[in-house]
Amino acid sequence: MKKIKVAVALAAASILTLTACGGSGGGDAESISIVGFAVPETANKAIAKEFNKTPEGEGVTFETSYGASGDQSRAVESGLKADYVHLSVGTDVQRLEKAGLVDASWDDGDNKGIVSSSVVVLGVREGNPKNIQGWEDLAKPGVGVVTANPASSGAARWNALAAWGSVVKNGGTEEDGKAYLDKLFKNVVTLTNSGRDATTAFLGGTGDVLLAYENEAILAAQQGEGFEYIIPDSTVLIENPGAITKDASKPSQDWLDFVLDPKGGQKQFALTGFRPINTAEPGVVDWDSIGLEPKDIKGAKDPADPFPAPKQLLTLENDFGGRDWSGVKEKLFGTGEDGEAVGIVTDSIAKSGKASQ
Repeated sequence: MKKIKVAVALAAASILTLTACGGSGGGDAESISIVGFAVPETANKAIAKEFNKTPEGEGVTFETSYGASGDQSRAVESGLKADYVHLSVGTDVQRLEKAGLVDASWDDGDNKGIVSSSVVVLGVREGNPKNIQGWEDLAKPGVGVVTANPASSGAARWNALAAWGSVVKNGGTEEDGKAYLDKLFKNVVTLTNSGRDATTAFLGGTGDVLLAYENEAILAAQQGEGFEYIIPDSTVLIENPGAITKDASKPSQDWLDFVLDPKGGQKQFALTGFRPINTAEPGVVDWDSIGLEPKDIKGAKDPADPFPAPKQLLTLENDFGGRDWSGVKEKLFGTGEDGEAVGIVTDSIAKSGKASQ
């Protein structure tokens, strides 16, 4: 079998300090170290600003580090200070649980450990010159695809899961799914380290199609760098976990509670393009609960319906064996002890020759 490289960048993540809006404070008791994957940085900054306005958040400062989810998880495991981790996939928090850094009850609450959500979309060039309408178009000759590397990026795993699911959850066999992924990754023109890096590469002119979070497309538009995007008929509900560590600073639990508050953190997530998690039906927004109206979400494809219901919304829990990824982790992303690509996705990447990009 061919081999796939696993990139680890423990020191690569940027570390920033955000100053509280008011109050006194300082010292460990009034500081929260956030370690997260790159995509929600803007949302977390907005949430921090609102948290500082609350009695629990007054005077609290933040130290933040953002990068590829897998790299960030491994960095915390190796000693990077973290009071709160916000990662792309549950397996990256499970790594910290196994290392004794996060309590085993981190996903016991009503939210099951999830703090933010989105869906996988297809970003295209202005006017959609390649006429991309769905997953099948990404396997056609001459279509350059941009995505992140699942060895380092949780976003890449969501992308690959959505692509795989579009086949095997619509009448295709696993062999059909594998054949499709082989064609898809043959068309990949770059495998970036993180989902945010993939967006940056696409905005810089690389490729024809970007596999991305919906919120990345909305945020790009809010920042004046918008691109057209398509919600394919079949897509996946992205569910990003968050947890505080066992030795977290005093205000960290208040922070997590605020992140989960519909009119607190979830409102800010919505304003930056994420789909709030406090809903009876996955992916469907309860506008009253977050105190917003559809028109408040700037940069969405349809201002009247910024978070439309996909025709088929697949979830880890209902379609792929559970939120712990146990049903698909090894099947899709497995690697042998010596780096051999034993998973369907990792094998497709290895065969494409893109593993080191």
